[in-house]
Amino acid sequence: MLFDMPTLLALRVGIDVLIALAFWGQMLRYPTIGGPGWWSVSALVAIVGSIGMSLRGFAPELFTVSVANAALSIGPLFAWMGLRSYLGLSHPRLRVAVAALGLLAAQMAFLVLWDLPAVRQLIFVTSAVSVILLALRDMNRADPERRVPELQALKLLSVAEVAVLLTFAVAVPLGGISLETAAPITLFFFILARLLRVVLYGALLSHRLRQDGDRARQGLQAREAESRALIDNLSAGVMVFRPDHTLVTINSAARCFLGWSEGGANAALPEPTVANWNMLREDGQAMRRHEMPFERVLATGQPVRSVIIGVPVASAEEVRWALCNAYPETTSQGALRHVVLTFIDITSLREVQSQQKRLQNQLAQSQKMEALGTLAGGVAHDFNNILAAILGNADLARQDLTPEAPARESLHEISTAARRGRELVRQILAFSRQQPAERTRIQMGDIVDESCALLRAAMPSQVQLLHECHRDTPLLLGDSTQLGQVLINLGTNAVHALQGQPGRVEFQVDRLARGDARLPADVARTCEESGVDAVRVRVSDTGCGMSETVTARIFEPFFTTKAVGKGTGLGLPVVLGIVQMHGGAIEVQSQSGRGTSFTLYFPGATEDSLHKCAVAEATKAADAVTMAGNPPERGDPAATENPSMADASPDPAPHILYLDDDDTLVFLVRRLLERRGYRVTAFTEQRLAIEAVRADPQGFQLLLTDFNMPGMSGLDVARAVLALNPSLPVAVASGYITDELQAEARAAGVREVVFKTDAVEAFCEIVARLVQR
Repeated sequence: MLFDMPTLLALRVGIDVLIALAFWGQMLRYPTIGGPGWWSVSALVAIVGSIGMSLRGFAPELFTVSVANAALSIGPLFAWMGLRSYLGLSHPRLRVAVAALGLLAAQMAFLVLWDLPAVRQLIFVTSAVSVILLALRDMNRADPERRVPELQALKLLSVAEVAVLLTFAVAVPLGGISLETAAPITLFFFILARLLRVVLYGALLSHRLRQDGDRARQGLQAREAESRALIDNLSAGVMVFRPDHTLVTINSAARCFLGWSEGGANAALPEPTVANWNMLREDGQAMRRHEMPFERVLATGQPVRSVIIGVPVASAEEVRWALCNAYPETTSQGALRHVVLTFIDITSLREVQSQQKRLQNQLAQSQKMEALGTLAGGVAHDFNNILAAILGNADLARQDLTPEAPARESLHEISTAARRGRELVRQILAFSRQQPAERTRIQMGDIVDESCALLRAAMPSQVQLLHECHRDTPLLLGDSTQLGQVLINLGTNAVHALQGQPGRVEFQVDRLARGDARLPADVARTCEESGVDAVRVRVSDTGCGMSETVTARIFEPFFTTKAVGKGTGLGLPVVLGIVQMHGGAIEVQSQSGRGTSFTLYFPGATEDSLHKCAVAEATKAADAVTMAGNPPERGDPAATENPSMADASPDPAPHILYLDDDDTLVFLVRRLLERRGYRVTAFTEQRLAIEAVRADPQGFQLLLTDFNMPGMSGLDVARAVLALNPSLPVAVASGYITDELQAEARAAGVREVVFKTDAVEAFCEIVARLVQR
């Protein structure tokens, strides 16, 4: 025979054993996928049927016929349950058990009670066809759009099986084909169909695994997208690098911090260790490679926390600061997979800290100025008395000598040294803001023109002096002498910075609107409150420049880079004091070898202040005209240069009352004024001076008193004397004159406040003018 029935049954048993084992393993490996367990049970039941059929003639028919036929019918039923389980459909186990028992009971009944082989065959074919048709229905419901090729192939196989079963059922009783002939052929077909069905079941398992994998990947991608969106919306920067320095991912905060585009990260971007992207340490110095957080993680494998780094961006013109953390991301085997950098932008915090440091420096500078002012106030009185005595006696001594006397040269050197001491005191007082300022209406361009004219006269020929003044700048209220001193100091320093080499010194004056972002905060606030624009003055040079260390100390009193004897270290502190006294601010930009630029900012004068200043200037001019129209009196130095002239006049010489607690100055002033033809009564005690006026209120034409004296001050003496004679001219002399002192003096009725160390000629002119009034 072509098909040997026992051989085919043995082959089927072997195949079913393999199928049962394979699907049992699949069930254990993929417990979430329905079907393999049922298919394994179906194969086991089929094995029972095949063994029963192979034992016909050797075992009881109850087993070989009834049980075997029932097992072969129940096998497809379990396979159908596996398909429903795979498709996610319900599988009522109770109904399946009832159906299996019913098939077994029917097979046994038609063997034991009624031995009807045809009925048993009909039951077998009917049950198998019914199960296959039910499976076709379920597959159509599960895949109505026919998108799963494996199910379509399984449908075709099921249709072929139905066709073969029906052919077998019809051919045996009606076609005259014996059962022994048809059964092996049919069994061989079903062995092939079973192998193909197993392949299709395996394909369905692979399809389900692909679906689960796709769903898992989609879920992973969704979670990654959520994580990416979360990280991308963090305010902290996040950068992930591979160990080969290539960039994996970067969020928006990091791109914004680094000044990169928002288009996303370039997978081939290098880690920031290239030459044009230098990281900076907290002190502003370049960070070495082994100090960088990324390299430290690579070297140690340990996290790096709380490292402050600076990153130059925008062509290295701006530095942004970050608090950085770095940690390794490893694989399950412990190998380094990624290095994750996270950082927080602390640029604003650094700016606040820098501003706080500047404010602290300004506070320290103010405290230095206050301390120096206190020192100046305490020392200037005695020091100025000494200088006044030296200068005055030197001038008197020169008058006593012939023009050819050798001592004149020594007296000249004495006066020169004393004047240098006087200028030093003036600088100290200007620095400490205790030098009087006479506020007038000023056009800054005019002061620049005058200062440039003075500088050009003493400037080497190889130095180019340029100045540009915009005439639409606002007027200022200030002391033109002091502001001129500021420009002369800055211009002189600029010339010195050229060190004798060819170069350029440039002055620029222009207007800045009150809302201009370039204005310093204090000046901008003053301009906004007053509703005025600002004046900007820039003095720049192409000289040697300064280092950052020197630039940070240039406004410290007595700090100088010049050789001993060539600088006092008070030039720039004086400039700062004058600028701040005028409500302005000063900025410095300097770089070694590339020159220096000083920029001064002054708030413009308001219309109200300009009007008041104009009225005061008109009043002062009217007083000057009135004084110029009076004839010179005996107290005029021009008329009393020689003491003999005072003796030749029949009118009595003006009588001056002088008060000072310093005997040296009393002796000097007495001699000085008597040589000018005045009568002088001098005291060193306030009480005696007041008693002299009380004894003869009309006997004096001028009271000249020191301000700073133990006990009663000069203003107290002035008040007491004016109470006795309100028409008596009173002048107060002081070595340090402040705006407060001048205001108090005017309130007390004092005609003038005299600076003690003025030259003899200036001092005598003031006395003559007051006596003339």
